[in-house]
Amino acid sequence: MQRKNSILKRKRSGIAMIMAIAVIVIIATIMALAISLTSQTTKRTTDVYLYEQSVLLAHSAAEYTLLRISQNPPCTDLNTTFTQDTLYNITINLRYIYDSNASCIANGGTLYTTVTTPEQNGSVLMDITVDVNDTTVASEPVRYFKRTLQKL
Repeated sequence: MQRKNSILKRKRSGIAMIMAIAVIVIIATIMALAISLTSQTTKRTTDVYLYEQSVLLAHSAAEYTLLRISQNPPCTDLNTTFTQDTLYNITINLRYIYDSNASCIANGGTLYTTVTTPEQNGSVLMDITVDVNDTTVASEPVRYFKRTLQKL
């Protein structure tokens, strides 16, 4: 018995090949969308983490500054800039509120204003800035600014 080779003689349409290409294109589009969403989520998560760390570092810098103020004479120049974990740049600027300018002149501090009553005497205006400008970590600069008025 002889087998008939009908593969070469039959005309086949290319619909199966077109459907396979369409399925591959649809799957590739879905994969590209998934990769795009993953990269956006990663960027957002990193930026939120850096921002929250900046908030916590600003709070800690305020507490640290109050400690340094308590260890020094009144109206001392304690403006500082330092780097935390080679990523966060922290800048602390102090301006004092006292009843006279004499102690600020003697200790090198910056007087913000003078007050008239003894109850108002002895306050500090703290400006704390925390920056992250490392482009390898954050896709855009992260900056947190905190201004607080503390009674001494």
